[in-house]
Amino acid sequence: MSRTILDVHVLQTVPPSNLNRDDTGTPKTAVYGGARRSRVSSQAWKRATRTAFGSLLDPRELGTRTKRVAELVASRIREIEPSIEEAEALALAAETIQVATGSKIEPPKRKVDAAKKNGDPAPAPESAYLMFLSARQREGLAELAVEGREDIKAFLKEKENKARAKSIADTHHSVDIALFGRMVADGADINVDAAAQVAHAISVHTVENESDYYTAVDDKNPEEETGAGMIGTVEFNSSTLYRYAAVDVDLLRRNLGEGLREDEPITEPLRRAVEAFVRGFVESLPTGKINTFGHHTLPDAVIVKLRGARPISFVGAFEEPVEAEAGHVAQACERLAEYVPQVEKAFGASDDVDTWVVRVGERTAELAGLGEDVTLPELVERVGAAVAGRQASAE
Repeated sequence: MSRTILDVHVLQTVPPSNLNRDDTGTPKTAVYGGARRSRVSSQAWKRATRTAFGSLLDPRELGTRTKRVAELVASRIREIEPSIEEAEALALAAETIQVATGSKIEPPKRKVDAAKKNGDPAPAPESAYLMFLSARQREGLAELAVEGREDIKAFLKEKENKARAKSIADTHHSVDIALFGRMVADGADINVDAAAQVAHAISVHTVENESDYYTAVDDKNPEEETGAGMIGTVEFNSSTLYRYAAVDVDLLRRNLGEGLREDEPITEPLRRAVEAFVRGFVESLPTGKINTFGHHTLPDAVIVKLRGARPISFVGAFEEPVEAEAGHVAQACERLAEYVPQVEKAFGASDDVDTWVVRVGERTAELAGLGEDVTLPELVERVGAAVAGRQASAE
């Protein structure tokens, strides 16, 4: 059965930095091909990509992941019906969300105890874990809560209204929910399978973490008191990373359902979602220790493939670590230029594939033959058009 799969491959050089650290503050690493590599977790880059969506998509097409979801819905309830007091709005929101998702929404015990001890007002109810709801889902739940305001518990016990609550929570998914999925531990029936898979980024070469010893001067130290006001160390490394992500476009379309806007075909929100993902993933950067290192780089090379079969990562090109001669980028590009056609030929994976390449400078010249040379804005536009075209022809 034909599928529509989007593969995104990125080579990116990062100077001294600590993009993603472990519980000891050390940059994350992994052993691959028997060599220690720099590593940035998939979660870190997914978070960076989601953050980038804020400047790429309408807020109405995005979701919010928070334990304080009752406060968000309660705020909308009061906008719909200003006569509702805050405490009542929170109670309405908590009950409606609980029925819709199966997750308990109640004030955390530690906050309740602290409020009693200090004589503070009762804290707002929260979910036990991060709850991911789209703007339209929160809107729908708020409207339902206002409708059942007189006796919300009895209202939501009615079979039809309970089904409406669950349907609201399981339709009109935002772009970020449709891409990255949603898990509701107490309500598996409204879970959303992720359409996007993001690999852990790893360096194409061996790395060794280094340590920076730093001091800070106390501006008000008298002359007779010499020495630093503070000393410390921070670990870092430098690397050329291979980054990979795949999007199951067909699953993304199903997750988006009938679309985020009533007046447009499904291919339009699907196209916007794909374009936002490509641009967001390519240009985003985890911000760990960014004020310390200022590691503001953009990729050296990007290869995007739209194929009709399964996803394919090309990380195998770097199973043997690239050795530094005059840098790593040129050799990494040579590896990819050789490896990609070999894999696709060996497995018959070169049919029904569109390929675009964004590259910077002469070091990436070897990639020129892999696909159409484009700029990133051109890439985003062409990928979006190709996805919409494939989906329209499949109808």
